[in-house]
Amino acid sequence: MATSALNSDKKIVTGPAGYVLEDVPHFSDYIPNPPTYPNPLQDNAAYSVVKQYFVDEDDTVPQKIVVHPDSPRGTHFRRAGPRQRVYFDSDDVVACIVTCGGLCPGLNTVIREIVCGLSYMYGVKKILGIEGGYRGFYARNTIDLDLKTVNDIHKRGGTILGTSRGGHDTTKIVDSIQDRGINQVYIIGGDGSQKGAAAIFEEIRRRGLKVAVAGIPKTIDNDIPIIDRSFGFDTAVEEAQRAINAAHVEATSFENGIGLVKLMGRYSGFIAMYATLASRDVDCCLIPESPFFLESKGGLFEFIGKRLKENGHMVIVIAEGAGQDLLSESNEQSTTLKDASGNKLLQDVGLWISQRIKDHFAKKMTLNLKYIDPTYMIRAVPSNASDNVCCTLLAQSAVHGVMAGYNGFTVGLVNGRHTYIPFYRITEKQNKVVITDRMWARLLSSTNQPSFMKHDDIHEPNHSGGEAGAMNW
Repeated sequence: MATSALNSDKKIVTGPAGYVLEDVPHFSDYIPNPPTYPNPLQDNAAYSVVKQYFVDEDDTVPQKIVVHPDSPRGTHFRRAGPRQRVYFDSDDVVACIVTCGGLCPGLNTVIREIVCGLSYMYGVKKILGIEGGYRGFYARNTIDLDLKTVNDIHKRGGTILGTSRGGHDTTKIVDSIQDRGINQVYIIGGDGSQKGAAAIFEEIRRRGLKVAVAGIPKTIDNDIPIIDRSFGFDTAVEEAQRAINAAHVEATSFENGIGLVKLMGRYSGFIAMYATLASRDVDCCLIPESPFFLESKGGLFEFIGKRLKENGHMVIVIAEGAGQDLLSESNEQSTTLKDASGNKLLQDVGLWISQRIKDHFAKKMTLNLKYIDPTYMIRAVPSNASDNVCCTLLAQSAVHGVMAGYNGFTVGLVNGRHTYIPFYRITEKQNKVVITDRMWARLLSSTNQPSFMKHDDIHEPNHSGGEAGAMNW
């Protein structure tokens, strides 16, 4: 028999054999006897061929898929999908959509599919677009979104609603939601935006409003935890290949040619790692999670000299957040400036390391170094086929969850199944490359680059933390 408990606003359901469901809030948790209605999908022609219209209320998805025979069942999340009963009369719905933070391929596709899902599946007629991010709730006008408005927006990059960082005044936002009669809020954004969504939900729940808040995780860096991947990531990796290919052509066309490509990755090096693995033309990949050093034995400069001697050229991929500690030491200052979302403003590691490489080899050989920064080109392109499908499923899952009365959740793919994840699990930490994992070892094997561990660490048998030894297996 499963038991439910509210622990510090966390809805935890436990069962036999170590089963734990980290559930998401529901209208029935804080609104007494909310009315329900038959799900319109039962009369929807598109779903008439489906053997089972609705997801079973007890369906959950495990967070950890690799287990041993005697392992406990572990943490689960509620499976996404349509339910038999809905908590909104379609004619009464006033939904709104907002995009926040930086650009990412697929934003317009998510907007389009939320509108299409609400309209085609549930017959919702009133959908608003909030312009300019969070501050648009109280500082700008809304626009009406309908099927004609969003018909072909997936073919364009960016977001038709505009976006911004910061501007999160929770009280003003919820006041605006109340004043406009909005009862469904779809927030498309990264970890900072999801924290804002959590604050909006808590204020809505405090006021006892029948307003659902759903998040659709957006981060080109793939740095949101729990979920398999975020939309836009596949497109970013694919587009990064073009820059890497250009760098390779430049490098191979000149004596001692070096092509240096800087890719996105403020704190997480997933784009750089996957683009490197996909390319097969990269000789060295540098990411924030794996420290490196430049001078002395085993450093980057030694490896560059060795690779140029062997091949006559090389390609280096560096994530924007890599080497920030070295850059700060070199400049004898560390910037404390932050953007409107609270992210630390990074210094340009690509320009810095380009100059350091040139300076180091200036008296040794003639280098031909070409530096390519495709960051804003990648962010601005439309999503590819894979991400378009991902965006569609995320949007439809969010709509199903909101109509079923779930609230305060982010929708995401976990082990290949769409789930509803409580906000606190999404915002508690960032997803990062684990440099003691096999995937990073695969990259090191592919590029045949050193791990760039410091000499003292390599010869220290009792290095704390365990990662140093693990990187040298």
